[in-house]
Amino acid sequence: MQDAYARYVARMGREPAPMLADYAALIARGVVHVVREARSGHLCGVIVLWPRDGAMFVENVAVPVRYQGRGLGRRLMTFAEEQAHALDLAEVRLYTNEAMTENLAFYSRLGFEETDRRLDDGYRRVFLRKPLRRRGD
Repeated sequence: MQDAYARYVARMGREPAPMLADYAALIARGVVHVVREARSGHLCGVIVLWPRDGAMFVENVAVPVRYQGRGLGRRLMTFAEEQAHALDLAEVRLYTNEAMTENLAFYSRLGFEETDRRLDDGYRRVFLRKPLRRRGD
């Protein structure tokens, strides 16, 4: 998380929320999923997600800088959609910080639409959703 989010500290004037999260507690809840490099076993991607209010909520997606540009973020978001489909949920929801403009562009390319912008937990967040096709649609 430190590596994936470090570039945003200066832009935001503080550490992004994912750098401060209690990952031991999230792992204990079973909501953290990882991608590891096949040869070395190094962690190369993380997604934190759980069902909430009829949707799959993505709390965090992170790819360390040295692994970015390999499609891992897209792969992790596809995993989120697969998990939503498995639970017959209608959409995937998430938020990102306004200062993380790269994320906003990435999520837009994946078909997410903005639903709100507001101050939330001390951060300027952009809320997004992606409706999913239900089985049989």
